[in-house]
Amino acid sequence: MTNRSYLLPETLEEVTKLLDEYGPEILVMAGGTLAMPLINEGVSTPEIVLGLKRAKLNYLRKSNGIFVVGATTSLTQMTEQSDIPVLREAANAVGGWAIRNMGTIGGNLFAPPPGGDFAVALLALDAELKFVGKNGARVMPLDEFYTGFLTNRMVPGEILSEVILPIPKGSSAFIKYGRRHTNTPSIVAVAINIVFDGDMVEEARVALNAVGPHPFRAKRVEAYLQGKALKEEVALEAAELATTEIEPFTDPIASEWYRRKMVPVIVKRALERLIA
Repeated sequence: MTNRSYLLPETLEEVTKLLDEYGPEILVMAGGTLAMPLINEGVSTPEIVLGLKRAKLNYLRKSNGIFVVGATTSLTQMTEQSDIPVLREAANAVGGWAIRNMGTIGGNLFAPPPGGDFAVALLALDAELKFVGKNGARVMPLDEFYTGFLTNRMVPGEILSEVILPIPKGSSAFIKYGRRHTNTPSIVAVAINIVFDGDMVEEARVALNAVGPHPFRAKRVEAYLQGKALKEEVALEAAELATTEIEPFTDPIASEWYRRKMVPVIVKRALERLIA
């Protein structure tokens, strides 16, 4: 690592001042699970690194039905919380124990597919992102954050400080399908949250990852499910509809063809978990 400065601010205010001072020259690093491999291999050679491990952004708070997660909260911390089980399950599905101990919730949102599976669960729960910069704070739905492969709507001089989401009212399911049972990149990851009114679907959120340029909500599937009784035939039709919203790719993990074939299988399995 050939940087000339490693900055360790201890408050969010210090972080924003340093971002403003150094501008695009600075590399912001939380757990380092994304940045350090690139630095060690010489792909990335930042001169100035801003580390967030002392910035006091690793916290979990619950108040008035809202769950707030600090951006540098580790994936391991998420596996130990009990307020939202689907987030615990999604965190457990990311990497092995070493990655979960170092990797952060905020950092995982910036992982290129087939990584970034935690975002799928957050999308299914209508999470919002809070950004802070020298001009103050703004909040954006996670569903509006991604714009393409490794591109998003965060602006220079900002930092992601929190993830904010309502405590789920509905029933949730998460499935990550890979070559192995644990510590494996995704072929497809699915998260679903459904609010029922009796037997009918009042509201549905269906999110996918590893089958497009970034994690996303399958909004055609959501619209199809709304107002229907969740039965086997409905789950099957919804799962097939999901294939119209994906942009699968080929990588060393799986081919575009195989990802496309597995999407309806995994979506149907996730929906079946929610059938009463």
